[in-house]
Amino acid sequence: MNTGDAHMDESVPARLRNRPTRLLSMASTRCDRLVNDGLARADARKWHYAVLVTLAEIGPMSQAELSRRTGIYHSDVVAVINELAGRGLVERAPDPADRRRNVITITGPGTDHLHRLDDLLSTIEDEALAPLNREERAQLVELLTRILTHQVRG
Repeated sequence: MNTGDAHMDESVPARLRNRPTRLLSMASTRCDRLVNDGLARADARKWHYAVLVTLAEIGPMSQAELSRRTGIYHSDVVAVINELAGRGLVERAPDPADRRRNVITITGPGTDHLHRLDDLLSTIEDEALAPLNREERAQLVELLTRILTHQVRG
């Protein structure tokens, strides 16, 4: 039996099959795999996407601010910026207000790459959430947001 199908197998006890935390974990594992595999085919990672989205939506910012806003550890965000800068997707420049800091900016090619990643992730989400209609998807986002907000505050 495929472990991904175990939640639907009647041989699995109902108490186990119907545990929301187990179902969330299983869905998360499958969705992570779909996203990671899809992004890898586009020569990208989830952190690349997070950094590019943050810069595109909020604008140029310091590495420390980028780390805070994306939730990526500072040392890891530096590595991600190095990867993206090496590909010309972001630029790093000294902060005019404090030359000890760097300001990171998304480039034109970075914006183009982000649009391609947006399209790719939309396709992946359509596949992962195919059983849900638009309203159910919105409800899922609302419920997951409530759960995460509670966990962060709790």
